[in-house]
Amino acid sequence: MPPMLVLGIESSCDETGVALYDSAGDGGLLANALYSQVRMHAEYGGVVPELASRDHISRLVPLLRQVLAASGCSLARIDAIAYTQGPGLAGALLVGAAFAEALATALAVPTVPVHHLEGHLLSPLLSARPPRFPFVALLVSGGHSQLMRVTGVGEYELLGETLDDAAGEAFDKTAKLLGLGYPGGPALAALADSGRPGRVKLPRPMLRSANLDFSFSGLKTAVLTRVRELGTLDDEQRADVACGFQEAIVEVLVSKALRAVRTSGLRQLVVAGGVGANRELRRQLDARAARSRIDVFYPELEFCTDNGAMIALAGALRLEAGLVGKTARAFAVRPRWPLSGAL
Repeated sequence: MPPMLVLGIESSCDETGVALYDSAGDGGLLANALYSQVRMHAEYGGVVPELASRDHISRLVPLLRQVLAASGCSLARIDAIAYTQGPGLAGALLVGAAFAEALATALAVPTVPVHHLEGHLLSPLLSARPPRFPFVALLVSGGHSQLMRVTGVGEYELLGETLDDAAGEAFDKTAKLLGLGYPGGPALAALADSGRPGRVKLPRPMLRSANLDFSFSGLKTAVLTRVRELGTLDDEQRADVACGFQEAIVEVLVSKALRAVRTSGLRQLVVAGGVGANRELRRQLDARAARSRIDVFYPELEFCTDNGAMIALAGALRLEAGLVGKTARAFAVRPRWPLSGAL
């Protein structure tokens, strides 16, 4: 497959992303634009699907124009269009898919439906220091917490996953319990920075289990019980609870991820997804991995959250690997879609 200029479109939830990726040797990511709906949804304490879908409609054309201007490219130069087919909010996905398919029809170029989690999984390849295949990946994005062995593009083996609440969900639910605003995860992490380590003891679910699965619903319940025991919390107590929660969840993620690398026989660990931006997770993982001589790779912070760059990259890599069939222009979105279904 010759080098291609791939347009990437991400609209799975509350962020609209558009990017241009050039698979030529010195190309790479040419331009990336992102619009976040956080301020709009904060008023409601969470994502409102109908509002999210409508906002994507109004943002895609301006973001496309912004990316074309920043890259110095024209529509005529685009060779393929990649878009998020799922998982995500049905209406939001439909906006991106319809836009991508319509534009591809007008330009007479192929489309590449991309699994949202595959985009996150491959996003560290956008970094100045990318990993090499094969590697183990800790994928912690939204409602997903998974450990994968990644042999190549489209070659993913599930090693372990969450049995109930994912890490991101536990962060958001605990933040709401502590009266923090939306989005809860980053707010809780910021509050935890001012807490006193070790002050609030919480369980480490499945830390010593024989498998590589996760479970975080019990941790959320333990926080609820502790808050009820304390009664009305002052600022110091809230920070201590946040700190204790973060300590627990980070210890589980770090321990399981490093165990997965050791049992796989590999020496590289990739961490991707929104929770991968957590500073305490990165600090502890880097420290413990260094002692085990394991190399850890992260996406740049701007690529930890949903973005068009990771979708453009995943689309380009799928085209290079010959994993894209002919497009019939009849498309469907997949709000629920296991990563195994994208192979």
